[in-house]
Formats: sequence, structure tokens, C-alpha cells
Amino acid sequence: MSEDANRIETEKEAPAGEAAAQPSAIPQEELDQLTDDIIAAMKTVYDPEIPVDIYELGLIYKVDISDDRDVVVDMTLTAPGCPVAGTMPIMVEDAVRTVEGIGDVRVNMTFDPPWDPSRMSDEARVALNMY
Repeated sequence: MSEDANRIETEKEAPAGEAAAQPSAIPQEELDQLTDDIIAAMKTVYDPEIPVDIYELGLIYKVDISDDRDVVVDMTLTAPGCPVAGTMPIMVEDAVRTVEGIGDVRVNMTFDPPWDPSRMSDEARVALNMY
């Protein structure tokens, strides 16, 4: 997966015709540490049918950290009918909540765009013999 596809976004993009989003009020060093800690927390969550964490699988589409340190995660599953559809968002929410300094956490499930194997990191491809 490309580095850009596997990064956490910390600013919202403004819709066309509107002013660009303001940079975060959180100091960059703290924002970088929160980002690293959130990624580490998400890497503890695994799809029970696949021996790779959800972050490396490319199931995390976006993570937004507000100035209040509230976190919103947009994620997907490998398939809409996945048996963990009801529990996976809760597992991700619980994992992110373990990060020191985080406020509220909300996980949104989306299937747009649908997940496909191209979203996986090289680490995931090696683990699954898909290289």
C-alpha cells in the first residue's frame, strides 16, 4: 500500500469553493505522538479470519483528530457480509480509547469505496503470501 493510503488525516479538506481547513491547534509533536499511538492501538485489532491487523489490511480509511482530541475513525470490512460487522467497530473504538490523551472516540463503518486487496500494506501481503 502506498504511504499516502495508509496515513492518518488530521485536518478536514474543505469542499470545493470553501476555505481550506485550519491547521490543528494541537502542537505538531503531540499530534505526531497521538497519531503513532492511535496506529499502534489499531494494530492490536485483528479480523478473526485473517492473521493480519486491520491497519495493515487497509481497513482504516480515515482517522480525524479534533482540536479537543476527539477521534473519528472511518473504516470498512473486507466484505459487507463479514460476520464481525457488528463487533469490529466496537473493537476498534475500544482499542483507540486506550490511547492516553484521547477524548471521545467514534467509529463509522463505510463500504464506499469497497475494500479490495490493493489497500493492503506490503507487510500484510507478505504475511498472507500475496506478493
